[in-house]
Amino acid sequence: MLTFTLNGRPCSFDAVAPETTALALLRGRAGACGTKEGCASGDCGACTIAIGTRNDRGGRHYHSANACITPVHQLQGQAVVTVEGLAHGDGLHPVQQAMVDQHASQCGFCTPGIVMSLFCLDHERRRRGLAGPPDDDAIEAALGGNLCRCTGYRPIRDAAKRMHTLPAAQLAPEEASGDPAPETAADSAGFHRPATRADLIERLRQHPQARLIAGGTDLMLAHTLALEPLAPLIDLSAIPELQHIDEDEAGWWIGAGVTYSRLEPLLADTHPAFLQLLERLGSRQIRNRATLSGNLANASPIGDTPPVLLALGARLRLNGIHGARELAIDDFFTGYRRTALAPGEYLEAVQLPRLQAGQRLLAWKLSKRREDDISAVMLALRTTVDDRGRLVNVRVACGGMAATPQRARRVERQLEGRVFEASTLARARAALAEDFAPIDDVRASREYRLNAAAGLLTRAFHQLNTHPAAIPMTLEEV
Repeated sequence: MLTFTLNGRPCSFDAVAPETTALALLRGRAGACGTKEGCASGDCGACTIAIGTRNDRGGRHYHSANACITPVHQLQGQAVVTVEGLAHGDGLHPVQQAMVDQHASQCGFCTPGIVMSLFCLDHERRRRGLAGPPDDDAIEAALGGNLCRCTGYRPIRDAAKRMHTLPAAQLAPEEASGDPAPETAADSAGFHRPATRADLIERLRQHPQARLIAGGTDLMLAHTLALEPLAPLIDLSAIPELQHIDEDEAGWWIGAGVTYSRLEPLLADTHPAFLQLLERLGSRQIRNRATLSGNLANASPIGDTPPVLLALGARLRLNGIHGARELAIDDFFTGYRRTALAPGEYLEAVQLPRLQAGQRLLAWKLSKRREDDISAVMLALRTTVDDRGRLVNVRVACGGMAATPQRARRVERQLEGRVFEASTLARARAALAEDFAPIDDVRASREYRLNAAAGLLTRAFHQLNTHPAAIPMTLEEV
């Protein structure tokens, strides 16, 4: 039995198929048709909903999510708010009223998703007691995953700034006291939701070929776009042990259930170049659900985080029915969409290595859209410049250049122990064609990828030989 609250009312559903998305159940069985389907892939934001969880003081924290790729079984025990749950009778929520006042809606198809993204922004700001309108960066982050074909974005941004001037509104009170208890499994539906790590191992022993799901931001596309059956599914999101970020002398171990949004504060303090990249990895809705372990286990050659972790020399902690083991990330990717994970095994945690004194991490992504788009080319470089101006402990990795995310070892050899001068750069650029033989596809040609990667090496040359201020990340400046 699937149980959660919807706009303050307790709801229960039985016989829910494992691949069912939150959008399908909300529109079909719950009758909440304000939530729209635009792309079925988490790109347009028309289906955005708010998912609320209790914080440690008993209040609600809401995060935005794409209902079209959220497995509905993950709503167990949650509080879900859709656009229907904002208004009270004739009284609009301040976000809705601001949209009306600023004439920020035309056809209305995308409007519910925009309203829900702004609701999450407004609710969080009021919860934290922030005064004044959100700044442009906060608005851009909140709306980066919402597309609108009608109005242009100026009136929507105006509404985002106006909403704080209107009186706060209360959501409908929950009719049930407390939250539904988490359900440890849904065996009859083929969706298994273990609540402990030991329970997970037992489920893997029973279903060693099951697909594992955390955020599901990529896996769910196999069903929504390709109509593949996904059962059996084993969900990692309800296991407390996988929600930890544990620090040791070498760095931090990021649990398999930790979302990108939860990772952002750590990166802001320790790896600002990684954070800058992460801000372009999907939308806020995606980052609220996607995980580092999921991006690695997916093993896409154009994944954004693997090149950075390869450049950092990360280690991985694997666990499963045959016990736990550690593995260097260099040994994890074994082929196109293939990894070293054995049947009955899962990626438990990813190490984020600590940058040593004097070490620099640079990372850049090229894509057709600035955000919420997959990369055509990725390059990450970690090195130290010694007191004689030489590069030492160089690691360079690329995405989009081979069947797997891959280190550029010949490039590394051209850079290691040398002063990064023009002749060094020329040799390193030439070595790219020895390290990689990219393919032509819809995102980029072979020539573009080689030239773009060479341009990113040139950017690294300029950044390491000048003041370490960030260089604008536009294709024209590569």
